[in-house]
Amino acid sequence: MRRTIAARVGLSSFLLLATWGGAVLAPQATAAPAPATSAPASAGILSAMQQDLGLTESQARDRLASEKAATAVEKAAREAAGSAYGGSWYDADTGSMNVAVTRSQAAEAVRKTGAVVRTVEHTAKELNATKKRVDALSAPSGVASWHVDPEANRVVVDVVADDKDDKAVRAFTERARRAGPVRVETVEEAPQTFSAGTVGGDPYYTGNVRCSIGFSVHGGFVTAGHCGKQGASVSGWDRSYIGNFQGSSFPGNDYAWVNVGSGWWTVPVVLGWGTVSDQLVRGSAEAPVGASICRSGSTSHWHCGTVLAKNETVNYSQGAVYQMTKTSACAEGGDSGGSFISGDQAQGVTSGGWGNCSSGGETWYQPVNEILARYGLTLHTA
Repeated sequence: MRRTIAARVGLSSFLLLATWGGAVLAPQATAAPAPATSAPASAGILSAMQQDLGLTESQARDRLASEKAATAVEKAAREAAGSAYGGSWYDADTGSMNVAVTRSQAAEAVRKTGAVVRTVEHTAKELNATKKRVDALSAPSGVASWHVDPEANRVVVDVVADDKDDKAVRAFTERARRAGPVRVETVEEAPQTFSAGTVGGDPYYTGNVRCSIGFSVHGGFVTAGHCGKQGASVSGWDRSYIGNFQGSSFPGNDYAWVNVGSGWWTVPVVLGWGTVSDQLVRGSAEAPVGASICRSGSTSHWHCGTVLAKNETVNYSQGAVYQMTKTSACAEGGDSGGSFISGDQAQGVTSGGWGNCSSGGETWYQPVNEILARYGLTLHTA
């Protein structure tokens, strides 16, 4: 690194950094659990939640505490439901974790975990099998994405409204319906990745592409796969050499990791650009559907939304990407690879979406725990 940390906070866009001194530690595929802390998140996260979710500071704090409790309930309820498990989602209005089951015999055991029970027709296993069959189909560009919706107890296929009557789109949805319990809905736009051309003063570049650094791991950072191929050289905000893409996958997946060295060092922090306070990362406990979530990137900075769906297949023009999480948070070009965080828990790296932060939109991320497991990395936490 060529300047002090204080200078970088003012001049870089979004850098989540890991080990002091730049030591490369032996990797292992583990993610740190969330310790009990007095504050659910930094003032910056709370401020962003107030701005984007229309909450007061007190409501934002209460919601984070409720979501943390719901995450623990979800794990216990899933185990209690066993083979009858039909999916789960968090209800922000009631603060409850809803768990679907297919057999009344499992309901009481699930209810004892603190979850609200919903009886449904199809198990999560059945819905995931249906989605896998849809994944095997070749989707035209007018099909935006598809995912398992636990509340609807269906696989939902989203098609672009202007293309819903296109012959290829109609043929795809007909084949999808034959795959199992499927419902077709419309969306405004097709998703696209959020990389951008060269703009000075931003966190990292590969070739003429600018992207955002995601979460720190021991020895480097994780980011989006579409930002660079394995072996590609990476330079920082000051154009000095950082490292290289050590692994990258896109499409199919959208994740990568870059080693850090050559005078650069890392700390477990999401920088706030001076707009919000910096946020420490303390773990990677997965937030449920319905939970609040915030993201940071080199273009649009901090924005918040909610988790809309998990295990969604996104049909980019470059090809489908699987096992993504959809959110209502906005993003823009150059935000690709940046972090999604819930409270102080790392969630994933920004992949793409539609819309922008003026008119709104939706954004998908690749879950961080999948990236850690794929490359045998360890998330660096405070």
